[in-house]
Amino acid sequence: MGRIERTLFKPFDLSIDNHKALKEFCRNARGDIIRMTTLAGSGHPGGSMSSLEIFALLWSQANVDPRDPLKEGRDRVVVSHGHTSPGVYATLGRLEFFDLRRAVATFRKAGSPFEGHIERSIPGVELTTGNLGQGVSSAAGMALADRCRGIHNHVWVVAGDGEHQKGQIAEARRFIRNFGLNNMTVVVDCNGLQISGRTDRVMYTDIASEYRADGWDVTEVDGHNLSALYRALRPDITSRAPRLVLAMTVMGKGVSFMENDPRYHGTALKPDQAEDALAELELPNDLKELSILRQESWKGRGDFNLRLPYEILDLEGTPIVYEADHLGDNRGAFGAALMDLARMNTDNLPLVFDCDLAGSVKTGEFAEEYPDHFFQSGIMEHNTASVAGGASIAGKVAFWADFGVFAADETFNQHRLNDINMTNLKVVATHCGLDVGMDGKTHHCINYISLMGSLYHCNTVVPADPNQTDRVIRYAATHPGNFFIAMGRSKIPVITDDNGEPFFGDSYRFVYGMHDHIRKGTDVAIVAMGAMVSKALETRGILEGKGISAAVYGVSCPLCMGPRLLDELSSYRLVLTYEDHDMDTGMGSKMAIAIACFRKSINLRRKGVTEYGASGRPEELYRMAGLLPAQIAEYIETEI
Repeated sequence: MGRIERTLFKPFDLSIDNHKALKEFCRNARGDIIRMTTLAGSGHPGGSMSSLEIFALLWSQANVDPRDPLKEGRDRVVVSHGHTSPGVYATLGRLEFFDLRRAVATFRKAGSPFEGHIERSIPGVELTTGNLGQGVSSAAGMALADRCRGIHNHVWVVAGDGEHQKGQIAEARRFIRNFGLNNMTVVVDCNGLQISGRTDRVMYTDIASEYRADGWDVTEVDGHNLSALYRALRPDITSRAPRLVLAMTVMGKGVSFMENDPRYHGTALKPDQAEDALAELELPNDLKELSILRQESWKGRGDFNLRLPYEILDLEGTPIVYEADHLGDNRGAFGAALMDLARMNTDNLPLVFDCDLAGSVKTGEFAEEYPDHFFQSGIMEHNTASVAGGASIAGKVAFWADFGVFAADETFNQHRLNDINMTNLKVVATHCGLDVGMDGKTHHCINYISLMGSLYHCNTVVPADPNQTDRVIRYAATHPGNFFIAMGRSKIPVITDDNGEPFFGDSYRFVYGMHDHIRKGTDVAIVAMGAMVSKALETRGILEGKGISAAVYGVSCPLCMGPRLLDELSSYRLVLTYEDHDMDTGMGSKMAIAIACFRKSINLRRKGVTEYGASGRPEELYRMAGLLPAQIAEYIETEI
């Protein structure tokens, strides 16, 4: 097989030698797809074979380097239909990004890095995908981050035609057009089939018309004609619009009995069928040899330890101290901290994303002062969650501020894929809890702890007042990883110490996972979260008048119930958790689970939201839920 020349798409067309080498490359790669799926007994060979010419051209001709897959300034190839992993692995392996034989032999084997859907840990793969419909959005975030970093590159996204039945792609293409990401090309593998049959019969979608209506340039091409496809994929630096390439392909291309058969979307060939397929491709049948190789232990033999870069802000700045008489909301403190961080880090500004709520979530001032780093997404939360996540793994600190029900409940699937991709996104969720008030139950975000707590790499923080909010925002901006920072809507008092000074004042430094012992007591401990900390202090005052000594603890990190906190709580006659959150999925439930594994007994009671709230002022809703300080004090008095 002739060696493929890497041209960076500079020639107008493929040379005769390169065309010949690529044709032979694809024939052999189709054999790899057959081998790996047959050995695994599962996988998606059909779409992998229809997408193969697209993959081969992009990774062989784009500005990507097998010797340095994370090279700064590289082009990006994002595959959204991640189930075509056999085609991706065959292509990258043959281009020497990694050992092809290992990929073929261990595909879908437990412990192998070559999983059933593509993984970002594999050299050459920009994004872990599998949840269809999110790749275009994430790629848009990468393109934005690259542009803000002064990188001039091209970003291709390869997606399926059936995938375009998903609404998030419509959000993404509008976003891309709106922000002039003309260095993006979406390539659709139009093989016309999905699991249930013909795509146009399952759910008709006029992909070309939809993209044209949103201002894209559209090209249709034979997806197996290497020369025509090369010209269609080739970047046009003069383009005034992003480009869509509809690659008309054949599912199972190259093996006659597989072609245009929807069964092979997700069904591997049996060994005898694979033998016939390999014979038709004029390739050797080495399945027995590979089967023996599959049984070997690969542990420690070339596992990938790619450097996955995380950008953080260099300067935390000087925290803002809100004095004891200050009455403000946590969202306002977020906005002020964001502005201070931006002014301290002008050479490394964060990217800030908004969904038509800048005034409410307090990002409006940032938008006015740094318009090139502020992205108004409109009412497109799913796309925004993915765009912001994509931007965060392309070298920029990304903040997304939104109401809790949109930032958590509505976009959980996007956060889950972000979490799998180990993104670096800072989500600021305002308007959480019954504190939202008159907007009613559709807008009361009361389940975010359970949602974010089910993600393995998400740091969840619920600050108690504006001072702690300021420190939390600075901490998140200067530390890598995903953060979900929840706060209410209303103005709340500054938490003070015994001397009436701000508890989270000059000497306070936020550390993720630490709890705060705000008031001492001997009989009962009230463990509160967020805005309920100030109400816990009110409750303490009421109990003091009844001769009951109450300690107050603030838990800003409800997913971290460590032994130190539990050891302190074990000395009290009664421990009560107090939260503006669903009681059975919030801090109280996390406390109960932690106690179940603890060596000492703790007499625990929980108070929180137990049903959807009504529409009314927050205090009225707290009264209806039994969460006013007087009601909590009365309950404690009966239980102690």
